[in-house]
Amino acid sequence: MNPGELLRWQWEGYPKYHAAKLNLLIHIVAVPGFLVGNLLLVLMLAEGQWGRAAGALLLMAVSFLAQGVGHAKETHPAEPFTSPLNAIGRIFLEQWVTFPRFVLTGGWGKALRTIA
Repeated sequence: MNPGELLRWQWEGYPKYHAAKLNLLIHIVAVPGFLVGNLLLVLMLAEGQWGRAAGALLLMAVSFLAQGVGHAKETHPAEPFTSPLNAIGRIFLEQWVTFPRFVLTGGWGKALRTIA
């Protein structure tokens, strides 16, 4: 699946896989944590600060694992990854594009109000 198709697929199913209150609350904290970790990783690698790069990678991992805990609370669990490339594409596109879009278009707030 190319990135455009993957983004379309993610977007179409996003409300279905993000309907549990705990998952929504985890995502609103964990996604920014992942993004900060991602940016720090790039910066620290560029500066040759390997220890701090490892810390940034740890922040990304913890953020991703927290989201996995949230997804486990969903009625409809996330679709399994089909390959390592599929996993990387889905993870990064969700973090950088699909979830921010979900928040900015009001989907996150609407989902939270629907279940609150």
